[in-house]
Amino acid sequence: MRVGRERAVSSRSRKSGSLSRDSIYEKQGLHLLLLLALLALVGWISRSEGLLGGSCLGVSTATWFWLSILFPVLHQVWVWTCWRMELHHQWLSRSLGTSGFKLYSVGFALLSFARLYTLTATAVANQHSLDVDQGLLNVLALLLAIPTFYTFYSVGRYFSYKRALGIDHFDPSYRTKPFVRQGIFRFTRNGMYTFGLMIVWLPGLIWASKAALVSAAFSHLYIWVHYFCTELPDMRRIYGAARADGETGPVGAAEQGDPR
Repeated sequence: MRVGRERAVSSRSRKSGSLSRDSIYEKQGLHLLLLLALLALVGWISRSEGLLGGSCLGVSTATWFWLSILFPVLHQVWVWTCWRMELHHQWLSRSLGTSGFKLYSVGFALLSFARLYTLTATAVANQHSLDVDQGLLNVLALLLAIPTFYTFYSVGRYFSYKRALGIDHFDPSYRTKPFVRQGIFRFTRNGMYTFGLMIVWLPGLIWASKAALVSAAFSHLYIWVHYFCTELPDMRRIYGAARADGETGPVGAAEQGDPR
């Protein structure tokens, strides 16, 4: 009988481990496929004549451009790794306690800075490559900046940056917080990805840079790949499918405008 019980426990452990691995990699095959498709498209566009002309700080536009493509990928890989390992194994919390979320947040902040820095450097290196009236581009940049910065204000004022960063993966007490219907969230359930990420378009418009606009398009499209392949599945596990999909009222980062 003891042998039978040991075999049953061993069988359940193997099944649990398999389920955990499946959960960690949930929809990541689709994520990789869509990422490769986007990279192939960017590679094809980058061969356009004059797209990567110029330099900044002695570094070619091509180098800045591909760095501005690389850092969004590294950023989302960092988020996926920390979220999934924490959600399914409490990897950071068990190893570092409350400092686990701090470590994740620092990595998130550094990669966010690297994304914007390399994107801005791309725009400066490749400035005036877009043959469009600069006054018109400035007006368009202003129109995009208004909802962009209102989104960041709304996150800080009504939602909190901890929740926006995904602390609900680390601290279960945040999973019962009431949803937000103030600020930008009066108009959309996902203000950050819809409006907040418009910030990536500003350098390309301000400096009239084709290369920066191509990079911005990649970055904005790729954040939606992250949303559907990483964030939304996680929210369904944390809150249940009905809540995550907004059928019973939004709860948590996915519904409130997540900057991840």
